Amino acid sequence: MVKNQIAAAILRVVLGVVFFMHGVSKFQDGIVNTVGFFESLGLPGFTAYIVALIELIGGLAMILGIGTRIISILFALIMIGAITMVKIGEGFFGIEFDLVLMTMSICLAIVNKSYLALDNILSRNKNQNDDYSITK
Repeated sequence: MVKNQIAAAILRVVLGVVFFMHGVSKFQDGIVNTVGFFESLGLPGFTAYIVALIELIGGLAMILGIGTRIISILFALIMIGAITMVKIGEGFFGIEFDLVLMTMSICLAIVNKSYLALDNILSRNKNQNDDYSITK
């Protein structure tokens, strides 16, 4: 059980770092360029901001283990979008990295817990508070 949690923690942190760095890159390279790219795909420009913020804030949250399941689902959706909107025509070797990130995201959405995640502390505190609640 502990081995599984440690493995999930490794996946969580690596996935978080990758997405965080991609979010940072979108802002450092000029978010206007990313907006233009999204618009060239036929997407509204504001979706570039949404994706960049999910990657940036979600990546940091993933590293810390906050909202892991929700962030993982958002990451998987971003990867599905990247594959279908941008990379599908590039063949397998154009999408393999995106497939790996999507698969890691799906695995973390399924896994219940990972080692050293703040979600564990928050859920433990919530459960402790529930234990002390007055019920009739």
